[in-house]
Amino acid sequence: MDYGLAKQAVVRAVRSGRTSAQDVCDAQPYLLRAARHAGEPTERRCPLCEQENVTNVTYAYGEGLGRHAGQAKVTSELVEMAHDYDEFRVYVVEVCQGCSWNHLALSYVLGTGPPDLAGQP
Repeated sequence: MDYGLAKQAVVRAVRSGRTSAQDVCDAQPYLLRAARHAGEPTERRCPLCEQENVTNVTYAYGEGLGRHAGQAKVTSELVEMAHDYDEFRVYVVEVCQGCSWNHLALSYVLGTGPPDLAGQP
């Protein structure tokens, strides 16, 4: 699921003065640290400060992930996890390390899915 329309609405609200930038530029220290160490740089400018490119920080959640659940992951780790684990959800958050803008950009499902039980008694 793409959250681009929701992002556009937030940006419009800030630019029109209905919402303050401080209300949406509120990335927690953990998220900023994850962006610095496990984030993947993009070529997209921050929609608010327009000074820096945003960084994508990706998290995976699922019952079968154990210690991997809720940790920031890079794309190469997700590829491996998709083959090793049953279905899990991935969330991509875009973060500006300059102004602390952050917004959920995308979510999707990966994994092998539940075992195929067809033909079993």
